[in-house]
This record gives sequence, C-alpha cells and structure tokens, in this order.
Amino acid sequence: MEFPEVGELLDVGCGTGALTFAMAERWPKRHVIGCDLAEPFIAHARTRASGGRPQFETGDACALKYEDGRFAGVAAHLVFLFIPRPVVALREMRRVTRPGGTVAAVVWDSRGGLVFQRMMWDTAVAIDPNARVARNNLFANPVAIPGGLAGFFNEAGVTKIDTQSVTIRMDYENFEDYWQSFQGGQGPVGAYFTNLELALKARIKEAVCDAYCSGSADGPRSLTASAWAVQGKVV
Repeated sequence: MEFPEVGELLDVGCGTGALTFAMAERWPKRHVIGCDLAEPFIAHARTRASGGRPQFETGDACALKYEDGRFAGVAAHLVFLFIPRPVVALREMRRVTRPGGTVAAVVWDSRGGLVFQRMMWDTAVAIDPNARVARNNLFANPVAIPGGLAGFFNEAGVTKIDTQSVTIRMDYENFEDYWQSFQGGQGPVGAYFTNLELALKARIKEAVCDAYCSGSADGPRSLTASAWAVQGKVV
C-alpha cells in the first residue's frame, strides 16, 4: 500500500486487528484506527493495544461514522467477501479519504487461488450436498473474480486503480493443524462446520485427511493462497 507520507490511517473491517497493528508498527508516529462491526473482535483487539494505540472502534463499513476527507489512507483487508454491498462500502471509504489519499483493499482470489480452502470444500461437496451451496456462495462472489474488486473501485469513483495478484503459502505442521484452522466458528467455513452433524463431520474429516496426505504419511504441508490487491486514488 502506498499511502501519503502524513495523515491518519483507517483499517475498515479490521477483525482482531492484524492489519491495524501492522500499520501502526510501520508508521509509529501516525494515528491509526481499526473499525469493525463485530464488537467481540474489537474487544479482543483492544486487549492487545498498548497505551490505546492503535485505536479500535466499532463501526459499519457501509456507514462509516467519520467525517469527509479525514484520512490520508483507508484500507480493508480480506473483508470484502463478507460485505454484501461492496460499492456502498467503497464509496464510504472514498468519502472519508482526503483528496490525493489512497483507498486500498485485499480480497482472497477464492475463485481460483485459494488452494488451502478449495481442497476442503471440494472434498466436502462430494459427501454433503449442502456443502455445495456454502462453497458456491463463497467462491462465486463477484469481488473475487479477476477484475471484480477493481470494477467495484471504479464504480465507487476511485481513480488510478492498480491491481496486483499476491500469493503466499499457508504452512501446516500436520493434518490436525490444517483441520483446526476451519474449526474456529468464524465466517462461512465456521458456520458450515458449526451446524454439521457429528457423524457427517467425521466422514468429511476422514476424506479431507486423505486429500491432505495424498497417499503419503501425515506431516508438514505448504498450500498456496492468492489474493487480489487493489488500490487507487481519491480526487
């Protein structure tokens, strides 16, 4: 992200504050705020903040409470898959960004680049027809297709849009480490497993374990995950 050198920064949909803390560490002399609709996330993030810095507040991405042009840069990290009205959120992000400031967002390339999740979902679909609905709702999201998020940036009035594909590796010690990453009860994956019958969950776990091990011994695996990183300017 390329923010102007001075001015406040905002992390929209900050969750437990991963990006907010990273921004505060990178720019220690700047005022950084993270906001999220989920009060439990904000409460947890506040317990990790030192001396009230960075600052965390509850807030709706589609109705930000901040005044026009307050921030030099506004970012959203891996949240747009869960925002039902992305253009509304991006217009709000643009509104609270000053002229010449930067609006930036990262979203998983769930359609083609989220290998660590695709392996689980595609295996579950072969066993449970209900998994197909959850998988398709997640992977067919228009913000995740090539050019999708950038198109919403353009519709929201953000200019000089730049898109990059970023790929990382998700490292797991063994299958249990991989499996537990889906058991936290958060997001579409968490909701699916929370409502699953125990016998069906056990069948899916066994099949996913087979896919994870692929005929070899259980152990460390490194699975790729790609995301679309988009940023633009406010005029």
